[in-house]
Amino acid sequence: MKVASVLLPLPVPEAFDYEVPEGLDLVRGDQVAVPLGPRLVRGVVSEVRETTGSNRRLKPIEGRLDDPSLPERTLDFLEWAARWTLSPPGEMAAAALKGLRAPPSRPERRVRRVPNRDPARATPARTAVLDALGERAMRAADLARAAAVSTGVVKGLVDEGVLEIVETAALAVFDAPDPAHAPAMLNPDQAAAADALASTRGFAPFLLDGVTGSGKTEAYLEAAARILTADPTAQILILLPEIALTQALIARIADRFGAAPAEWHSAVAPPQRRRVWEAVRAGRCNIVVGARSALFLPFVNLRLLVVDEEHDGAFKQEEGLVYHGRDLAVARARIEGAAVVLASATPSLETLANAQAGRYGWLKLRARHGAAVLPDIALIDLRQSPPDRETWLSPPLRAAVAETLARGEQTLLFLNRRGYAPVVLCRVCGHRLTAPDTDSWLVEHRYTGRLVCHLTGFSMPRPKTCPNCGAEDSLVSVGPGVERVEEEVRQLFPDARTAVFSSDTVPDAKSARALIQAMIDGEIDILVATQAAAKGHNFPRLTLVGVVDADLGLRGGDLRAAERTFQLLTQATGRAGRADRPGRALLQTWTPEHPVLTALAAGDRDAFAETESAEREMGSLPPYGRLAALILSSENAQAVEKVAADLAAAIPNAERLEVYGPADAPLALVRGRRRKRLLVRADRDVDLQGFLRAWLARVKVPASVRLTVDVDPYSFL
Repeated sequence: MKVASVLLPLPVPEAFDYEVPEGLDLVRGDQVAVPLGPRLVRGVVSEVRETTGSNRRLKPIEGRLDDPSLPERTLDFLEWAARWTLSPPGEMAAAALKGLRAPPSRPERRVRRVPNRDPARATPARTAVLDALGERAMRAADLARAAAVSTGVVKGLVDEGVLEIVETAALAVFDAPDPAHAPAMLNPDQAAAADALASTRGFAPFLLDGVTGSGKTEAYLEAAARILTADPTAQILILLPEIALTQALIARIADRFGAAPAEWHSAVAPPQRRRVWEAVRAGRCNIVVGARSALFLPFVNLRLLVVDEEHDGAFKQEEGLVYHGRDLAVARARIEGAAVVLASATPSLETLANAQAGRYGWLKLRARHGAAVLPDIALIDLRQSPPDRETWLSPPLRAAVAETLARGEQTLLFLNRRGYAPVVLCRVCGHRLTAPDTDSWLVEHRYTGRLVCHLTGFSMPRPKTCPNCGAEDSLVSVGPGVERVEEEVRQLFPDARTAVFSSDTVPDAKSARALIQAMIDGEIDILVATQAAAKGHNFPRLTLVGVVDADLGLRGGDLRAAERTFQLLTQATGRAGRADRPGRALLQTWTPEHPVLTALAAGDRDAFAETESAEREMGSLPPYGRLAALILSSENAQAVEKVAADLAAAIPNAERLEVYGPADAPLALVRGRRRKRLLVRADRDVDLQGFLRAWLARVKVPASVRLTVDVDPYSFL
């Protein structure tokens, strides 16, 4: 008998075995319907093997589904990713099948030529229709447009039997990119980078390391053009950390290639995602721009994979299926035998270490593209020039904004904090308002008049009395958010056109496009923004960036706090002076002597990276060591405590590896669930995944407790 192992898109630890019925030929990657309890579910065949029998009766596969199979290399990638992240392979399969959640498109009615039938009367209009149609099948309306005739001419040929109507599967049409459409003028550094990327054969990882505004996009698009010239069937995947960045890149690709790429992220409607999925699988889609989930698309000829802004923490998915898009992108390229480009002005220390060790090719763009130059960066010592009471902009920053306005140029005031105030507390009893069943503080939003938990999404109207002591009118807003800074700006510069750019004010791609275009068109004088505006955007009239609180990201004990702050502030200040007007950046700080800020002011990224890397190396921390976190959560606090104790008692003996905890997570209560954490640190050459598998096999976790394994964690909440 034949047995097929089938991956079910469910959080189950392994593939399920089913009997293959007589006469059903299956291969690895086929999609099948299989019984699971009382229902039929979709699955993917991961293996088919001959066997002489089984010690248990296997259920038979119901049948093969009409949906396309997953390519062999896609399945290899899913299985590797499951092993690397210690995730159930079925969850990886679910990510790969996500594009098929919408039903197939209805068949289209098209017309085609009936063999050996000619019209009784060959008019010029009828001849034009037949010439335009050729051997294809087309929709009647499209055919009429192509032949420049009315639809009545087409209908007449159908009625005469010269054309026949057929129903065909509706296939998404993505125009083929033209590599010669509008090539960019590259400087020597860009040309060298494009040459290196396009000339590779097989798997080749690269760091594309260029200062902000150096033209990294033009370099990798030129490489894509050369790859497509050599192989018109090649497929290119470009990953971006934020949905808001996709539209600008899609426009640039359309300008460069004369055809828009496919778009893939959570804001794309399910029917369109299905069309993209099917087109990628059929090889009818050459370029895809998308979020990290695009890694799971069924590419058939992936030749170039780009991770733009590779340092960005948004590539780490921390809910549900936990993985880092950058790391999985490198693995996908290796399995596909493709080139992979990690592009950034502020590379992660992990990527820098790989480039320095020679594991990645290192392509450097040393200067801004064209006439633009990097902005001058200066620190404002708030101990010497403090803002007025209950305000947030210092006198030097106010003066700089006024000067910029007088020149008719634009200002970006950067504060990576949404809302009006991050904390609301009672001045009588000191109570800080938090979300119910969560340790997270409530953030005040003046636009909506509500207090919002950015962790859980809970919101409520601002109360008139303290919920703890009942005192009336005792609640005060503490600290600034972007709304509070905007309020101050409007008071200081009432004639300036001011706007706020955050996920609250631009909640979708359409509104983000509108605000970005207004900024480009010069319809905004002062933009108050979070990190939503700090990366990837090009505002030609923007010459001043003011960082309201440069110390914000440096607080707390996060492993990557300094690195993340340096990257974010470099990206934010890099928005200034990207065209022909010189730019400058002013950073307000209470600690101007901090190494991150002194390196920023000096424009010395390498010095910062060396210092930060040395500290990490001393502690054998990433990239010189490895981390993994186990997070336990449950509504039953006692159950969490017991599982945590069981795990602590079952730690296997291992060298060059330590386990810390269990301890309460910094956010110990989220949505009513108590949380405990254990952290594993291992030397770089230790088999961390093998250790975790052996450890977890010793402990049975009850259904009431959720265990999340996070290999290489980025968040320590």
